Amino acid sequence: MWRYVSKRIMQGMVVLFIVSFFGFIIFQFLGDPAIAMAGQYATQAEIEAIRVSLGLDRSIYIQYFNFITNALQGNFGISYVTRLPALELVLQRLPATIELAIAAQVIAIVFGVLLGVLVAAFPRALLSKFSVVGSLFGISLPTFAVGILLILFFAVEFPIFPPFGRGELITLPWGWETGFLTWDGLKHLVLPALTLGLLQLALLFRLTRSGMQEALRSNYIRTARAKGLSRFPILFKHALRNVMIPVITIIGLQFGQLVGFSIVTEKIFQWPGTGNLLLSAIFDNDFPIVSTYIILIATLIVILNTLVDITYAFLNPRIRYD
Repeated sequence: MWRYVSKRIMQGMVVLFIVSFFGFIIFQFLGDPAIAMAGQYATQAEIEAIRVSLGLDRSIYIQYFNFITNALQGNFGISYVTRLPALELVLQRLPATIELAIAAQVIAIVFGVLLGVLVAAFPRALLSKFSVVGSLFGISLPTFAVGILLILFFAVEFPIFPPFGRGELITLPWGWETGFLTWDGLKHLVLPALTLGLLQLALLFRLTRSGMQEALRSNYIRTARAKGLSRFPILFKHALRNVMIPVITIIGLQFGQLVGFSIVTEKIFQWPGTGNLLLSAIFDNDFPIVSTYIILIATLIVILNTLVDITYAFLNPRIRYD
């Protein structure tokens, strides 16, 4: 097991190196941040002075070497716009994005897996037919359309939930600001979490339903029924456990996507997370912010994939990592 984990860590470091390289190269074609910082009335001499102060006058190889060297020490540079440490700015916004992703993932897991099991067990029920049609809408509708519709119905026509913002927050002893512990924060979380989690819910529902349909036709399920076991132990203890390996894989991949690609949802609901920060950084050619965001998200995804692979051994004891 430890040999496997160390191997995955080495592979993850290679992935992070490749991601940082391509992110650095792509940024070179996004524009000159010195021009954006100097303003439209700046002279060429002023623009060149800013380029020198930022180290942009050096060759691309030296810039990349300096960037990697500093990143390994936890220094991702200073934001070109705010003149504050890039890592500090991203970490300030990260709690909002992580909490939004957690809420969306919980909604997707609870309703997606539960509905998938029930629809497979009761395919002729009215709930089953409604769930299948609803999953098609969840997959087909784009995120911005879902968000706008939810705001229209639940914030405008029926003002139940707030349409934007994060609401009242509580600062924990270690500095993490959370809305999970206030009623106002939870109300602000509902609509963006539903918007972000609806697609994931539909995918988990369809994956669980197809896996359960195949599992319920297996010989070991027939044996369990012959022994007189009731329906729910057969569904949730025997069949679902064998279906969970691909489901766990999708859940692990989805959470990284929820954190890394919640940009549209955060923009619609004015959620103060890393997605909004990334958009502003792209528009301002603020490379330190963009590179910090890319590397942190890539690191999170690598860690999640490793944890998912390790989880396989607990779900299926026949899996071994030699």
